[in-house]
Amino acid sequence: MKIELVNYNKKIGKKKILCDINLKLTSGNVYGFYGRNGSGKTMLFRAISTLIYPTSGDIKVDDVSIIHEDFDLRTIGILLEDPGFYPYLTGLENLDLLYTINNKKDDEHIISLMKKIGLEEYKDMKYKEYSLGMKQKLRILQAIMEDQQIILLDEPTNALDEKSIFIVRDIIKELKKEGKIILLASHNKEDLKVLCDKIYNIEEGSIVGEIKL
Repeated sequence: MKIELVNYNKKIGKKKILCDINLKLTSGNVYGFYGRNGSGKTMLFRAISTLIYPTSGDIKVDDVSIIHEDFDLRTIGILLEDPGFYPYLTGLENLDLLYTINNKKDDEHIISLMKKIGLEEYKDMKYKEYSLGMKQKLRILQAIMEDQQIILLDEPTNALDEKSIFIVRDIIKELKKEGKIILLASHNKEDLKVLCDKIYNIEEGSIVGEIKL
């Protein structure tokens, strides 16, 4: 699988949000996007997941435009802000609810993922009682639990303790071995260097270069 952004531009009013983005991304690789808060990392992820549409340009997956043609967006898993979990449902119930949107139900699969990320013993705890780190883990799981082939993770290690960071890194490495395309956004350069095959530097909505590994 490959993703290609072709002369992608996004303006809101007169303000340029993303400027002439040209990228080619392929399966089995982890791509990092480094920049300060407000540099355009999150907007780029919104663009790739079609949460925003371009002023001009296109995004193609295996030569099919995801802007102008039919494309199964379930191929894409994304971690941005809070995905809107229900506070009075348990962690397991929240994931199960998302899973059943696509007419699926597989508690055994979901519980195995919760175990892998360190949430199994909290699966029956209400989401409102989760710590920030536990909420972040659940957000990560919703982005990967349906075998998504394109995975976008914006600041995935936020609020995680050191042990959990290593667990999440191992999960990302496993996803890479499975041939996924993984995009990571972070303002922590060292965090990206541990995982990424290539790191792009973003400033003011433009990709201004690559960071040496």
